[in-house]
Amino acid sequence: MIRNIKYLHAREFNHLFLSKIRTVGSAVIAAIVLAACASTPPPNSQITAAETAIAHAEQAQVADYSSPELVEARKHLAAAKAEVADKNMTTAARLAQKAHLNADLAMAQAATAKAKEVNDELQKGNSVIKQELQRNQGAQ
Repeated sequence: MIRNIKYLHAREFNHLFLSKIRTVGSAVIAAIVLAACASTPPPNSQITAAETAIAHAEQAQVADYSSPELVEARKHLAAAKAEVADKNMTTAARLAQKAHLNADLAMAQAATAKAKEVNDELQKGNSVIKQELQRNQGAQ
């Protein structure tokens, strides 16, 4: 009989213990779900950074050198703003970052193209100087 009482107490203890674990587990799961569902703030800083990068690219006349990247940047920025309006903040942040990166890429490609033009001009100038030197040496 004493064994049965100990057994019952152990069963009740297990039942209470499992009940507490379920309660705590449910609370933890509810907290995780609420955290996941909490609204993400709008990516205002990323959108502003993308707008600034696009404006800088336009001021640097990037359109003359790498307009496809600048067009993509503008498209991504517009899409980011649309996603903010639709309350898709994570997607909006990603698109704003893409817009910023495309604008930066356009700036880099434009700088490379400008540097290549300068280099080509310098090489032409060097070529002319070499020809003049050769002509002067031949005349003496």
